Amino acid sequence: MTKTDVLSLAKENNVQFVNLQFTDIVGTLKAVTIPVWKLEDAIDQNVWFDGSSIEGFTRIHESDMFLKLDLKTFAVIPWTKKSESGTRARIICDVYMPDGTPFEGDPRYILKRQLERAKEMGYVFNVGPELEFFLFKKENGGPLQPLPHDEAGYFDQTTDLAADIRQEMTFALQAFDIDVEALHHEVAIGQHEIDFRYMDALSGADAAVTMKFALKSIAMQHGLHATFMPKPIAGINGSGMHVHQSLFTTEGENLMFDENGTFHLSDLAKSFIAGQLHHIKGLNGVINPTVNSYKRLVVGYEAPVNVAWGQRNRSVLIRVPRYTPGREKAVRVEIRCPDPAANPYLAFAALLATGLDGIEKKMEAPEPVEDDIFEMTQAEMDERGIGSVAENLKEAIDELSANPVLREALGDFTTNKLVQAKQAEWDNYRISVSQWELDRYLETY
Repeated sequence: MTKTDVLSLAKENNVQFVNLQFTDIVGTLKAVTIPVWKLEDAIDQNVWFDGSSIEGFTRIHESDMFLKLDLKTFAVIPWTKKSESGTRARIICDVYMPDGTPFEGDPRYILKRQLERAKEMGYVFNVGPELEFFLFKKENGGPLQPLPHDEAGYFDQTTDLAADIRQEMTFALQAFDIDVEALHHEVAIGQHEIDFRYMDALSGADAAVTMKFALKSIAMQHGLHATFMPKPIAGINGSGMHVHQSLFTTEGENLMFDENGTFHLSDLAKSFIAGQLHHIKGLNGVINPTVNSYKRLVVGYEAPVNVAWGQRNRSVLIRVPRYTPGREKAVRVEIRCPDPAANPYLAFAALLATGLDGIEKKMEAPEPVEDDIFEMTQAEMDERGIGSVAENLKEAIDELSANPVLREALGDFTTNKLVQAKQAEWDNYRISVSQWELDRYLETY
């Protein structure tokens, strides 16, 4: 959209304030809010802010930064239209340094840089992320507890208390121009999923960030809390962010399709898979970025931990959805271990970089696995060369720190900042005393 388009839409919708949004290094959504009468100046002259207090941004002595508005992301925030405090809109922004260069630690810029690399190779990277989430009840104004909103299960109707809420969430997402394809109750009690149509990776990351923002806001209006925490309750399924991935030409041809290939996959697609399998433990540091992420990545909860690929097999790390004749553009690969705590910009950048590394080096994917790996013995897995993802956050960040492909993709600045933040998280977790330890040891010893 042009400046004229944005100013006209703001006027037509009686917008009074505009949230200028961006994410910090760990994916937390931030915003500077301006009154609408400052919008034209913001478009023409950008908006300065202090970046020294933003996670993973600059040091105190180099704190001045500015936001450059991406006008195509303008949208009226639908639930504010009836607000007494006035209608608001949002615009997603890129972060720049005072000298006019993109900030090397801006997650959106990092993804843009990888997409430009892919474009130079003749590729367009498309993604379709599936973000699962829980709805929890808020009770008595006390600290938030993981109290599921309902007792329903997968696709349930009669015991599903959130059908109307998911529909309201869908209307909100559509107001942000996100094309929702399906919405349903997930396997665990209180767990849900809303899927949107695949799109280019930058738009997909913008949509994923917007989805978290919108769903949390709608839930709050119903006295609920929407959480994208990977494993909020022990003993039941956690939440993933399966990512469907494909490479197209700029003319719209699906480069992952081959009529005669295994599962109708091209050699390029199999090298893409091989690259991600090869780099998976370093990838875990980006796509599974919390201590809690590894409480989900265990056998028995539909969370893939096995470094293998296949088609019908949901115990593998990368799955190839079944091909439908006449739908060549739908041929894709789905990586199943990412979780919704990941920063979508960094996650998609890292997935693309490792896949492209496989293509550039002509890596060969191992033989696909169609057997249930969960039923295999360790000896059988060793014989077939099936490894596992990182066991915990510590292993993942050590692998990330030492991985030259991911360092190149994220940049040394961002890699070091991310590793530093996650090392502090690991250290804090390692020295804390949990309720489980008190229950098990306090009286025994």
